[in-house]
Amino acid sequence: MKTKLQQKIDLKTKPIGALGMLEKLAHQIGSIQNTETPILNNPTLVVFAGDHGIANEGVSAYPQEVTYQMLFNFLNEGAAINVFSKQHHLDLKIVDAGVNFDFEPDQKLIYNKVNHGTKSFLNARAMSAEEFQECLQKGRAVVKDIALQNTNIIGFGEMGIGNTSSSAMLMSYLCDLPIEDCVGKGTGINEQQVKQKIEILQQAKTFHGDLNTTEEVFAVFGGFEMAQMCGAMLEALKHNMIILVDGFIATAVFLAAYKMNPEIINNAIFCHQSDEKGHARLLRYLKADPILKLGLRLGEGTGCALAYPLIESAVNFLNDMASFESAGVSEKS
Repeated sequence: MKTKLQQKIDLKTKPIGALGMLEKLAHQIGSIQNTETPILNNPTLVVFAGDHGIANEGVSAYPQEVTYQMLFNFLNEGAAINVFSKQHHLDLKIVDAGVNFDFEPDQKLIYNKVNHGTKSFLNARAMSAEEFQECLQKGRAVVKDIALQNTNIIGFGEMGIGNTSSSAMLMSYLCDLPIEDCVGKGTGINEQQVKQKIEILQQAKTFHGDLNTTEEVFAVFGGFEMAQMCGAMLEALKHNMIILVDGFIATAVFLAAYKMNPEIINNAIFCHQSDEKGHARLLRYLKADPILKLGLRLGEGTGCALAYPLIESAVNFLNDMASFESAGVSEKS
């Protein structure tokens, strides 16, 4: 099938390789679906939200309560992800994975709360092993429900003040890199605050020492929204969905999912390279070629939403563009 796909791509009315990354995307999507005529069904974005105890240690420019305030913004359709999802006709789902706030019943919100935020990993495990496993199962359940809608392409976003710190810790441990190579400005802290953030995270690394498994690293440093996203990604692979990977946090979560099941890399499309310092290095580690580089560092799945029309264009040219033969155009001599 891969050879047939490449032949079909090469025989379109264009010079070979002239559509650049769109050709790679078309080949990848056709390979995932094992067809020369792929389709994108009910594209869906899921935003997981959760609070982090480490946010209270001075690693973020924003207070923890911004997490629940932004969740209200999502539900009221006022955030960037709402705008871009609506613009590109993406189904958007919002999940409370562990926000430190009790929401009133709302049909727009999926209630998956494991706890009211994680513990500070500066001097404790962020979550128990049991909470981590619960998160994986709850994340899987979200995707199982979405799969019933015949969705075959899914992207993931997040909201959680402090989660760039958790992501930096995952990256440091799972890529065996020093903390300073993994830490960026997050929500917009200044250089002095970045230095303080590095010192705090280094203290946490010294406190916890060596950790033996991906699951243990995740439980010690991760967030509930991140762990549910990890379970969701693994379930999306089980359903052979195209998996859209957003920015730094989502890529750190994907790294953990990849360590747990390396096959997931075949279904992953990396939507953008964010402006967060560690993201470019993390993408290189995964040998990933991102579609966009727009200086984004917002999260929410916004990179997925912005990249989606290009992914759609890759499928459309493969299906609808004329070949040299059908158009009666002479090929390269």
